[in-house]
Amino acid sequence: MLLNHQNDTVEFFIVGFSDIPNGQFPLFLFFLLVYILTVLGNLMLIVLISSGSLLNTPMYFFLCNLSSLDIVYTSVTCPKLIHIFVTNNGIMSFSQCIVQLFFFNAFWNTEYFLLTVMAYDRYVAICKPLHYTMIMNWRLCIFAAAGTWIGGMLGSIIPTGSTTMATYRAFNKLNHFFCDIKVMEKVAIGNVFYISYAIRFHGVLCVTTSFIFIIVSYCYIITTVLKIRSREGKYKAFSTCASHLSMVSMFYILLFDLYFRPKSTVSLSEGKVLTVLYVYFIPLLNPVVYSFRNREVKEACRKIIKITVH
Repeated sequence: MLLNHQNDTVEFFIVGFSDIPNGQFPLFLFFLLVYILTVLGNLMLIVLISSGSLLNTPMYFFLCNLSSLDIVYTSVTCPKLIHIFVTNNGIMSFSQCIVQLFFFNAFWNTEYFLLTVMAYDRYVAICKPLHYTMIMNWRLCIFAAAGTWIGGMLGSIIPTGSTTMATYRAFNKLNHFFCDIKVMEKVAIGNVFYISYAIRFHGVLCVTTSFIFIIVSYCYIITTVLKIRSREGKYKAFSTCASHLSMVSMFYILLFDLYFRPKSTVSLSEGKVLTVLYVYFIPLLNPVVYSFRNREVKEACRKIIKITVH
């Protein structure tokens, strides 16, 4: 990763939500509560999956990875935002900003890849049920899970590296609540076309490719489900992927609304709200949706409660 040593003394001021002066304390409580619930909810799901013999399947193995990812993904930006509310100090050094940007992009990429792997798992379960255990063996599952994390890290090198090559003023104001690459591009000095190219390359490599793969997987899934004659069989088949489909739909709807809508139609305030929904609410809702829509998770939860009570 190329470094511009002129940026060693550069500082960024994270504006956050300082444009709402009377709402600082309520917003502090709001984000603190969201962060605590996200961490506790996903930790609880990890404990349920790890302790329940009924959940010893590839689908729940990937779900456990997703919950772990949601914890670290939220932790990249939320604690710093809470710190800004408490201290009223939004200053970040150049290196701090780059580290935050790298891990945000890395875990963001990992989310795309992991949702794609989970879509493939559902495709095999519904379209090739007789060969499911042979195809989705534990060796493949571990390799796929490791690949999503490693791929996420590697996919973050190019967009993050492009920002380190740019030159910035000694003091820069970022009208956002974390170091976002598009906001950093706006405050960079001179022609920074390579950052735009890096963003586009990243979008095609990670976002578009993953989205197309998920769409193709669900086309096959829907076609297979429609061929099932009994209504009960259709419902049972579709229910196995309903949670994943609902979260993927929400994930990509917010993503496309935020990044692919014309810039002139998205105000700064609206962009921040959409980013909050995208960055914080999806990790918060993941354990809720997967818990309440899965009979196996409910059963594992009941067993743990019984053991705890007795």
